Formats: sequence, C-alpha cells, structure tokens
Amino acid sequence: REEAEAARRELREIVRPLREPGYREALRRKAERVRKRRLRLQRRKQEAKAAKEKEAARAAEREAKIDQWRAKCIQEVEEKNREQELKAAADSVLSEVRKKQADTKRMVDILCALEKLRKLRKEAAGRKGVCPPPSADEAFESQVESLKTLLKNRTELYEAEERALRVMLEGEQEEERKREMEKKQKKEREKLLQQKLEIDSKLFGDPDEFPLAHLLQPFREYYLQAEHSVAALIQIRHEWDQYLVPADHPEGSCIPPGWVLPSLPTNDTWATAVR
Repeated sequence: REEAEAARRELREIVRPLREPGYREALRRKAERVRKRRLRLQRRKQEAKAAKEKEAARAAEREAKIDQWRAKCIQEVEEKNREQELKAAADSVLSEVRKKQADTKRMVDILCALEKLRKLRKEAAGRKGVCPPPSADEAFESQVESLKTLLKNRTELYEAEERALRVMLEGEQEEERKREMEKKQKKEREKLLQQKLEIDSKLFGDPDEFPLAHLLQPFREYYLQAEHSVAALIQIRHEWDQYLVPADHPEGSCIPPGWVLPSLPTNDTWATAVR
C-alpha cells in the first residue's frame, strides 16, 4: 500500500504541470518552434542542395563551352595548316612549272642562236666559194621545225598548267576571304546579340529571374503574325500597299516627299502646349 501511495504521489507530481493554466499553450508554442526550426533546417538543406546542383550545372556548362571553344580552335588551326600546306604545294608546283617554262624559253633562244650561227657560217662559206648541198639545208630546217613544234607544244602545256594552278590558287584565296568574311559577320552578329541581351536585361531585368520569352511573347506574336496567318499577311500587305499608290488614288495616299508639318492647334489648351 505504501508503494501504491508513493507511485500515486509521483504520478500526481508528473501530472500537476499539465493542470496549470498556460501549460498547454507553452507546450504548443514549443512544439511550433521545433516544427518551424525543423522546416527552416529542411528549407536551408534544400536551398543548399539546389545551389549545389545549380553550381554543378554552371560548371558543366562552362566545361562544355570550354571544350567547344577548344575544339573550335583546334579545327581552325587544322584548317589553317591544311590551307598553308595546299598553298605551299601549289606554290611548289607553280615554281616547278615556271622553271620548266624558263628552260623551254632558254631552249628556244638556243635554237634561234643556232639558226643565226648557221646562217652566218653559211654566208662565210659562200664568200669562200663553199656551198652546202640543198639536202643539208632541208635536213637542218626539218630538224629545227620539229624542235620548234615540240617546244611550242611544251610551252602551251606549261601555260595551261600555270593557268590551272592560278585558278586553283585564286579559288583558295576567294574561299579564304569568304571564310574570313563569314567569321567577321558571325562576330558582328554575336556582338549585336550580346548588346541586345544587355539592353533587354536593363529594360526587363535578369532573364534568369524574368524570362524575356514570356514577357515579349505578345509582341512577338503581333509582329510575326504574318508568318502564321495568311489573312494577317494580306491585311498587313494591304496596309503597306496603301502608301504605294499615286497621290490621287481614292483608297490610299503616297508617302510624302518631304517633312510633314503639324496642323494648327484646334483649341487654346493645345495652343498653350505648343508654345
């Protein structure tokens, strides 16, 4: 019985705070603080996880851009090396062709010198009373004509090779100029796009926080409606065509040739504003 009394007293001591006024409210506030603290910790944990994932995504994007830039640089270097090798090969072949042309011209000069030398020796022998037989003249002239024909054919062949090489070099130079122009235009487009993004960011805020596609969608739909609707295209063309008619046309008026002067004020309030 004493043990039961002791247990009952102990139980009363435990239950006594529950009967005090305000205990339940204090307990509820404590539980609410614990719940809010748990939620706050969970939210911070989720925010830290999201920030970590976002940073990882940004790092992956940076790595991808770096890899893309590196691959682009390697490709440009390889293309430039190939162009230089091709140009060097073409220059080497062209130099060889020019050497052949020079050799052919030297052979033509030697042949002409031989003709002059034989003529002089023939005249000198004639003054001494020595005349070569006609067969010797015919054989010499035949051999000279054969050599001239051969040298002429070689000259024409070398000239054709030179023209072909020049056309190839000019084509390569034109392609190189075209690529340089495309690179320049691409840089200009990227620069203009970057300027546009900066202006849009200043006007409409950060695109990550305020997507411009959502804000500018109504304007895009308005200005691009002719690309999706034939009726809109006809209406827009009709509105523009109203200005492509003579001045006396009943359904439209032409674009004024000079400045359009404002009309006079129709009331005193407007007149004060104009002044």
